[in-house]
Amino acid sequence: MQYVRFGRSGLKVSRYTLGSMTFGNGEGIWSSIAGLPVEEAKRIISVALDKGINLVDTADVYSQGQSEIVLGRSLKAMSVNDSSMMIATKVRLKTGNGPNDVGLGRSHIIRTVETSLKRLQRDHIDLLQLHDRDLLTPLDETLRALDDLVTQGKVRHIGACNFSAAEMTQADSYAQQHGKARFTSNQVHYSLACRDIEFDIAKAARDGDHALMIWSPLSGGYLSGKYVKKTHADSHQGRRSTLNFPPVDMARVDPVVDELIAIGNEMNCSPATVAHAWLLGRPEVTTIIVGAKNEQQLLQNLEAENLILAPEHRQKLDTLSQPAVPYPYWMQLFHDKDRA
Repeated sequence: MQYVRFGRSGLKVSRYTLGSMTFGNGEGIWSSIAGLPVEEAKRIISVALDKGINLVDTADVYSQGQSEIVLGRSLKAMSVNDSSMMIATKVRLKTGNGPNDVGLGRSHIIRTVETSLKRLQRDHIDLLQLHDRDLLTPLDETLRALDDLVTQGKVRHIGACNFSAAEMTQADSYAQQHGKARFTSNQVHYSLACRDIEFDIAKAARDGDHALMIWSPLSGGYLSGKYVKKTHADSHQGRRSTLNFPPVDMARVDPVVDELIAIGNEMNCSPATVAHAWLLGRPEVTTIIVGAKNEQQLLQNLEAENLILAPEHRQKLDTLSQPAVPYPYWMQLFHDKDRA
């Protein structure tokens, strides 16, 4: 396993992060995503450790907190400490029925961290991430609360999820001006089906020295090819058949899936492995979050680390997946012709 520097921090993290969204038995949308009890979670964690993964990602809301509980119990039973497997979790989404059981206010952040620490059975969180922005809470309240947690040693590093480039820059500017802890990362959706981060977010990450953690690298399994009926008979099966998330423009993405299948056949690997290999070769990517419901699925997801795509394969995938360029970038590209 290759390890890379995690943003502006001194951490080295594996190119793959283990996603634990499948851990626990949740209700609602989690019933189609999760379901793994402690013993099965332990087997998956064992495979991840054997492969050199040193970071696992969870959240306070996954399966109504069951993901954190199962993860904590599994790591405790296996005697795995933070020197072998660091933990990243999140705060922001609704965790209860009360009016303050949601958001990025000081009260909810601190209460959630205390709860997460109990569930995870550890004395600190290696990476606490804001699951999304909060329109109602002033940014300074959020960042001061995070800084307090870092100062207290309950949180080692802080990051964001789904933040825009402007929001990351604003948070960085405030933290620098007031001497507060700065974000080390932004967890974002990025795949051959969704390359939106290339326009602003990736540049902001370079400028701010933030790691980019990638969630849903196969766009909810769509890039695996199993949902394309003309190529797979079991297209009706899987999570995406009941939960269309993240959304995919099938007319635009299906040709990409066809090419992934063709390259996979040529290189004797799965379309998913090719899609992962494309991501691992992108300079924007720090670590890819991969989840699994069994050991075999996890091993298949990790095969891409040893796959090097030929330049012509990358070029074909780049061309087929190229998104429409938004304004003002198409205008800038038009005028760049006499300068580039």
